[in-house]
Amino acid sequence: MKIGVNVLNFGPGTDPGVLRSWAQTVEGLGFDLLMVSDHIAITPDLAARYPAPFYEPFTTLSWLAGLTTRIQLGTTVLIIPYRHPLLTARMAANLDQLSGGRLVLGVGVGWARQEFAALGIPFERRGRLTDEHLRDMRAAWADTADYGTRRIPVWVGGNSDPGLRRAVRFGDAWHPLRWTMPRLREGVVRLKAIADEQHLPVPALAPRIALKPTATPVSGPDRLAGEGTIEQILDDLDQLRLLGADTVVLDPYDGDPRLTCHPHAPWQALATVAAHLHPPRG
Repeated sequence: MKIGVNVLNFGPGTDPGVLRSWAQTVEGLGFDLLMVSDHIAITPDLAARYPAPFYEPFTTLSWLAGLTTRIQLGTTVLIIPYRHPLLTARMAANLDQLSGGRLVLGVGVGWARQEFAALGIPFERRGRLTDEHLRDMRAAWADTADYGTRRIPVWVGGNSDPGLRRAVRFGDAWHPLRWTMPRLREGVVRLKAIADEQHLPVPALAPRIALKPTATPVSGPDRLAGEGTIEQILDDLDQLRLLGADTVVLDPYDGDPRLTCHPHAPWQALATVAAHLHPPRG
């Protein structure tokens, strides 16, 4: 099972130097995947949680591709209705080629009504637009003479039944975000049921979970996967592996933008996890 990291590409503490340090830290610790988020217009409904500056994912990952050598690069998640599907297909294909085949495209429908309005995109049609765009992107990539790309892995986010159906129809993996372990287990059962209903293969499981270490154990039904002592975090990773997860993405962001001004705290948490996953030999 591969382990990835959600890198904070936004907020008052983020700048090119910090993004470089994030990438070098994550790759240096031995993680397999580096992912960034996506927003374009930082409207009031976004600013409190994801304030400017917000570094656009394709340009940011293209730059980070030149600063790294091994680690995969991805989006968690690219909001598909925000861009024309042929533009998204072109940018993704070019980034994949320029990075040596390292791109993982996590996608979603989006949630910020004001951002949709600022971009002139009907919020109520975002699900249908996402399906149409994903279909058009697949068709564009199939024209290898023009796009010349390998099959880029597409991870489809979404917690509802429509999101699960979208993952089955268009995704190489289902990419749920920050769930509890019981909900993840229930989601996997529902995903398999929907795949069986549509007579399609079951996508892989690639969840993004919290990385929220605590000094004492966390209990209760609302405990997120990845929240608690290092022992609880490692047990969650083991449980996800047993559940069939292909990749797990650790997300150190707790919703407080001030965290972006103190990246050494999440870096230390990642170092602790890495030390337990890859103990020194000898």
